[in-house]
Amino acid sequence: MARRTTQSARSGAQKNRTPNRRTPAQTAKAAPRPQPAAASQQPEQQEKPADRPAADTTADRPAADTTAERPEAQKRGEVTAQREERYGLTAEPPEFHRAYHFQPPEEQHGIMAIDAASKAMLARMTGGVTPFGLTSKFFTWWLHAASSPGKQVQLADHAMRSWARFFGFAAHATQSAEADPCIEPMEHDHRFDDDAWHQYPYNLMQQGFLLTQDWWYRATNDVDGLDRHDEQVVSFVTRQMLDLVSPTNFLWTNPVVAERTREEGGRNLIRGAEHFVEDWERLTSGRLPVGAEDFVPGRDLATAEGRVVHRTHLMELIQYTPKTDKVAAEPLLIVPAWIMKYYILDLSPDNSLIRHLVDQGFTVFAMSWRNPDARDRDLGMEEYAAAVEAAFDAVQAIVPERKVHGVGYCLGGTLLTAKAAQMARDGQDRLASLTLFATQTDFSEPGELGLFISESELSYLEHMMWDRGYLDSHQMASAFQLLRSNDLVWSRYIQEYLLGEREEMFDLMAWNADSTRMPYRMHSEYLRRLFLENQLSNGKFELGGGPVAVSNIAAPIFCVSTTRDHIAPWQSVYKLHLLADTDITFVLTNGGHNAGIVSEPGHAGRRYRIRCTREGERYLAPETWREHAEQRDGSWWPELTQWLREQSGGETDPPAMGTETYRPKEEAPGTYVFQR
Repeated sequence: MARRTTQSARSGAQKNRTPNRRTPAQTAKAAPRPQPAAASQQPEQQEKPADRPAADTTADRPAADTTAERPEAQKRGEVTAQREERYGLTAEPPEFHRAYHFQPPEEQHGIMAIDAASKAMLARMTGGVTPFGLTSKFFTWWLHAASSPGKQVQLADHAMRSWARFFGFAAHATQSAEADPCIEPMEHDHRFDDDAWHQYPYNLMQQGFLLTQDWWYRATNDVDGLDRHDEQVVSFVTRQMLDLVSPTNFLWTNPVVAERTREEGGRNLIRGAEHFVEDWERLTSGRLPVGAEDFVPGRDLATAEGRVVHRTHLMELIQYTPKTDKVAAEPLLIVPAWIMKYYILDLSPDNSLIRHLVDQGFTVFAMSWRNPDARDRDLGMEEYAAAVEAAFDAVQAIVPERKVHGVGYCLGGTLLTAKAAQMARDGQDRLASLTLFATQTDFSEPGELGLFISESELSYLEHMMWDRGYLDSHQMASAFQLLRSNDLVWSRYIQEYLLGEREEMFDLMAWNADSTRMPYRMHSEYLRRLFLENQLSNGKFELGGGPVAVSNIAAPIFCVSTTRDHIAPWQSVYKLHLLADTDITFVLTNGGHNAGIVSEPGHAGRRYRIRCTREGERYLAPETWREHAEQRDGSWWPELTQWLREQSGGETDPPAMGTETYRPKEEAPGTYVFQR
């Protein structure tokens, strides 16, 4: 009976659907509420002519009955609509109809604020890493591994074979230092490069550790039925735990440290303890690391001449003084990432890209982002995009009637790409070209950084940021260091605290220590909308009131990526070819995320590959492109300046410094760069 009643209700709802096929819930909202039969008939009785015979009313009775049936059907449809409205049922399942809407904890239900407060407190103890997400992934891995007897047999067999080789190696190693090792370190692992690791008994420690590491890698990978992302997370965390107990990290198991301690009578350990105390005091007091005081912006770094010509709450716009009699007609606007200080592109005078571009005859403008605090907690992606819009307005007011060469670095390039797509959507032809450094536009394969991106982690991070109003700079730096813990954490620990040797500070390291905070809302939005939901590549990223599409960008693109980039892997950056429908000149240079970009002419050991993919040309897979691209030695900077000249409309006299509206203010590097 209940099933028949439900079918009747659905039938009534279908009879009352409007021609545009609205759902019952939509019909109930759009249509006026049906009135009772007597009320609905009353207006008809009032409209009858006064001299109409009574017999006509009897003749109309069948029509009145039909009319009486319609409100009954409408009632059934209304009941169904109300039921769907009450229980959240729509024509499309709600699980697939949910759109992202930023809702801070203070706007959520009062009871839910308890979750936010408790998780924010717990996040302080875990450094912002969710224990819930990691626990669930390890449990999922264990469950799949426990239900795979074939995998278990395979691992047991591999363990027996490995330890059989190890005991054979141990027997030979006690007699000769020339014994062939059981296993070699991975290509990027340089912890055991010293010859002392080939001497007994340290070679046994080294081989035992590498065999254990290899076994755990096999145990956490290629597990039947386990999601690949879960495998990568479990394997990564397991490797970090093993690195913690590596024989290189302890005094008596590291032959280099043991020998130094014997030679110096332990004085190296005393110096290491002093270094540790000094570093801890600087960290807790918010001071920069030892040696960074020798690299001050405006004195040692960021020394290119210029003036601040525009300032908003979020950014300062710097116009640089021209150094040539003639300059390219179109100016350059540099949009750096907001997670870094802009002067990565204006380090020392001999490796400053901004100075290089000015010397090559370009009018250069650069944005310097504000270092936000708790008062800026509600600033989001829209506000940062509006700051880029304000910079474009200022540049085109100072250099009127000219398009702009847009240059973006890292996430600044992602924001600039989204802004360029918005301008293309809105019919604003403002770009002469688009240059991107280490910039991702498709985040489906973000590399090792994607290991930290999950709903559990983001939710946990949002609660922590909600409590403070921002993400602390040290937490972002720690996340990047964790990706390369052997090079950035443990090698420094061994050198400075066990060997007692301070690493010499240099300009790039000093800049890296001068990190910034990120507002709560903006950081949440860009992690969710870009990394987690990959909205920019699938046409769902909204800016300026509507979605934007990279394919709408018509300006030619010059894109630079690096071979050892652990933040924006070059294969991920290369996905731009699948999104943009324009000429793309792609450069792949050796080096890392920062060192590969700071690649001035004359830098020893630099080389790169370059190839232009024309609009409409067939797509090449990344490795295929690498095979076809021409390899050249030296810096890629001259390639950029030559390409920019080709996209420019000749030369002209240098523009004046600012205008009446955009009056020059402080000397470069401005004031925001000193905020900490």
